[in-house]
Amino acid sequence: MRIVSLLASGTEIVCALGAGDRLVGRSHECDNPPWVAALPSCTRPAFDVSMPSGQIDAEVRRRLKSGEPLYHVDTALIDSLSPDLLISQEHCEVCAVTPADVERAGCVRAGQVVALRGGSVAGIFEGITAIGDALGLEREAAELIDSIRRRIDHVHQAVKHRRPPSLVMLEWTDPVFAMGNWGPELVEAAGGHLLLGEPGMHSSAIDWQRVCDADPEWLIVAPCGFDLARTRREIATLEALPGWTELRAVKQGKIVLADGNRYFNRSGTTIVETVEILAEILHGYPGGHRGRAWTSLGRHEVSEAARQRHALACEDRRSTYIDPATGYSVFTASFLTERGYCCGNGCRHCPW
Repeated sequence: MRIVSLLASGTEIVCALGAGDRLVGRSHECDNPPWVAALPSCTRPAFDVSMPSGQIDAEVRRRLKSGEPLYHVDTALIDSLSPDLLISQEHCEVCAVTPADVERAGCVRAGQVVALRGGSVAGIFEGITAIGDALGLEREAAELIDSIRRRIDHVHQAVKHRRPPSLVMLEWTDPVFAMGNWGPELVEAAGGHLLLGEPGMHSSAIDWQRVCDADPEWLIVAPCGFDLARTRREIATLEALPGWTELRAVKQGKIVLADGNRYFNRSGTTIVETVEILAEILHGYPGGHRGRAWTSLGRHEVSEAARQRHALACEDRRSTYIDPATGYSVFTASFLTERGYCCGNGCRHCPW
């Protein structure tokens, strides 16, 4: 059987079922396991996704309103690959290619089309079952689901007796989206208390004031489609929001940046790693994901916005700049160098 998967989580499921050798095509977002990158890419974004998050959101809304595509589907390439099975999704018209995108692009010849729905952990398991049925791997699908359940329960048993810290998870930053779908279920499994976001419901834009009012112990930023490096660029957007410096999570250094693309927004096998990541953040669970899948923006770490202010202050030969995250006055490296000694107070830019 020849498979074209237009969904990153679908590709991961196919490989987890031991059928990766049947894949002949993928979407531009399929990147796990890494070797799938060598397969022909059958889709691409319809606009520049390197824009700031606010501009991306505006362009997505404009295209949805006008009926323009968010993705281009190479139907000629797909037809040349002669797939027996085409995998897509119909849970979200924004996050990945849908059957409507394929239909809009033109007629595609495939023996069978499986469109995953996700939306909840149960929905993810239904998707695994559907792919297993289509591939004649029903037993393997049942075993995969059982393995995922056991691994998640292993984490839950390790942390269930600990106090559940409060947290808010953001799926987008401009505007702010609170994470929904399967996210709340994974937070509960990891021993956390989610303050915003409804299980099984689509993520939606919320007023930033709701985050301020919730004032969580932890704030996890995992934008949809952004890897960890791209997520780092969103901090300046958040730091500019009113009340940012007054958040408890900011004051206590409990802001977390995460790879939303692979670990928080995919309705597939990586939900196991998501639970491990959350438990690692909230309880110190030994998941081994820090630095690769997530990082903390501690009280003394320097954001891109702070680095820019520091560079400008040095250029202007000023002795201090105002840190955008805390509002504190910070000595510059040039001033500390000219001063000629270390005071021992751990200054951020101390050259000594």
